[in-house]
Amino acid sequence: MSIQSTDQIADLLTRIRNALMVGKNEIYLPTSRLKVAVVEALKNAGYLADFELIDHAPRNVLHITIAEEGKIAAIHEIDKVSKPGRRVYVAASEIPKVKSGRGIVLVSTSKGIMTGRDAVKNRLGGELLVKVW
Repeated sequence: MSIQSTDQIADLLTRIRNALMVGKNEIYLPTSRLKVAVVEALKNAGYLADFELIDHAPRNVLHITIAEEGKIAAIHEIDKVSKPGRRVYVAASEIPKVKSGRGIVLVSTSKGIMTGRDAVKNRLGGELLVKVW
């Protein structure tokens, strides 16, 4: 029997963190549209090398390859900002910078999930999802 996490993003980030701690750069997990959107934004920001959807019954699988800088992974820290018990919403002018601009935040806006920098350019606020450095 498999245990289904209620917080999909927290599950995704935990699997990435665990893979980094044991030195792996590939992970497999059940897919959802939300996970695919977050993974796509992380790939576009350069934190993930690649991802692919694998058709599998009863549920499709998401295969993620984590980007590496030499022998050290590009992700140093990855945290969930908004949690089910405490949602964090910000206006476009309030989107925080991570590590003086060296990291990124992912924001869920009305136009989809995007980096904080893109949200500021488009003048869109929303829910702060993930902080990566």
